[in-house]
Amino acid sequence: MPAEPAHAAGRGAGRREGGPLVNVGESARQVTGCRVCGGSDWQDVVSFGPVPLANGFLPPAESYEDEPYYPLGVISCRSCRLMSVTHVVDPEVLYRSYSYVTSDSETMTRHMGRVAETCCKRGGLAAGDLVVELGSNTGQQLAEFRRAGMRVLGVDPARNLAEVASERGIPTLPEFFSAESAGTVRAEHGPARLILGRHVFAHIDDLAGVLAGARALLGPGGIFAIEVPYAVDLLEQAAFDTIYHEHLSYFLVRTLATLFERHGLCALDVERFPVHGGSILVFAGRSEDGLTPGPAVADLISLEERAGLFDDAAYRDFARHTDRVRRELPVLVRRLVAEGKRVAGYGASAKGTTILNICGLGPAEVEFCIDTTVLKQDKVLPGTHIPVHSPDHVEVRPPDYFLLLAWNYATEIFQKEAGFLASGGRFIVPFPTPTVVSAESLG
Repeated sequence: MPAEPAHAAGRGAGRREGGPLVNVGESARQVTGCRVCGGSDWQDVVSFGPVPLANGFLPPAESYEDEPYYPLGVISCRSCRLMSVTHVVDPEVLYRSYSYVTSDSETMTRHMGRVAETCCKRGGLAAGDLVVELGSNTGQQLAEFRRAGMRVLGVDPARNLAEVASERGIPTLPEFFSAESAGTVRAEHGPARLILGRHVFAHIDDLAGVLAGARALLGPGGIFAIEVPYAVDLLEQAAFDTIYHEHLSYFLVRTLATLFERHGLCALDVERFPVHGGSILVFAGRSEDGLTPGPAVADLISLEERAGLFDDAAYRDFARHTDRVRRELPVLVRRLVAEGKRVAGYGASAKGTTILNICGLGPAEVEFCIDTTVLKQDKVLPGTHIPVHSPDHVEVRPPDYFLLLAWNYATEIFQKEAGFLASGGRFIVPFPTPTVVSAESLG
C-alpha cells in the first residue's frame, strides 16, 4: 500500500486494495466529542487511511479478502490537547480473545518490579492490602504484589488470558472494568488500597465509567495509578507505530490532571520510564482525601508548556517528521533487498504490524518475522501477511538484516544478539530516523 501523506487532513474512510473496509457503523464509530473535556474543536494531525487491527493475527490462508480494515488517524483536542485516534473500534472485537501477552523480557521484568516497588512506596501499601489491576493480562505484574504479601485481583476482558492468569494463581475477573464490575469486586473483596492500570488506560473510550469505578472501589487514602505512553516522547520521536486502533488516547500530564479533576480525583505524582518508547506512571487519589501532590506533576506540566505542546505547531511538526520516516524506511529496506540482502522482522509486536502496514512493507521486502509469543507463531501478520516464526527459525540461516520492530527493547536485543552482530549481521532501527546498526557502530 503506498503511503498516504502523513499530513493529510480529514477523517474519511478512504480506500485500501486487498481487504474490505469495515462499515464503520457496524463495529466502529468516528470520534466527535473529546473523552477528556467534551470539546469538539479538533486539529487533524495525521491520517493513515484504512489499516487492519494491529493484533489481528491470522492463520495462513490462500486468500485474506475478508480481513477487516478500519480508518486510522490522529486528532488533537485544542481545548485540553488530548491526542485521540479518529475511530473507536468495538472493544468486544478487540479484546475478548487477545494475542498480546505481557513480555517476559529482562527489561519488562525489571520494570514491573520497579512499578510494584514505586506503587507500594507511594501508596503506603502493607501486607494484606488489596491490589486490583485492570487489563491485568496473564498476571505477571500482580505476581510482584503477591510476592510482597498483598491480596491481588485482576480484571481483564480477554477470557483466554484471564484463564491463563487464574491457572498461575492470580485470580482474574474476565470482564471490562466499570462502575458495575468495581461494585462487584468491592462487595466480594472489600475496598482496594491500589488500583493499577498498566498500558490499558489509553485503550479505554469510556474514561468516565472507569474513573467512577475507581472512586467506588478505592478505600480512604487509596491510590489510582496508571501507566500510559507519554505524548511528549511520542511527538519527539515521531513514533507513529504507537498509533493503532487499541490505543485510543495519547496523554500529556496536564491533560490527565484535567481529566482527574473533572471526576473527583487529584493528580498526586508522576514518574517517567523509558519502556515502550517512553511512558509515565501517574498517581491519583480521591479529592476528598486531601492527599498532597508532589512537585513532579507541576514540573512535567511546565516541560509540556515550554515544548509548545498546547499549540497547533507541535502537531504539524510531528506530522512532517512522521511523513519523513514513512518515506525513508521503505526506501532503505527496498534498496537492501534490491542489493540481494535478506531482511526479516524482529518482534511481531502491535507496533511492528503498524510500522509495516503504514510503510507498505510486505513479504517482498520482509521475508518473515520472529517472535517469542507462542500465540503468534505459525500465523501471519495482519494486513501484510508476513509469516511469524519462532526465533529458532533463524539459527541455521539468519537474515542479513533484522528490521527492529521491537525497537523499544533495542538495548536488550543488541546484547542478546551479540553473536548475530559479531558475524556481520545488522539491524535497521526505524525511530527516530531509520538507521542501520552494526557491531562496529555499537562498539
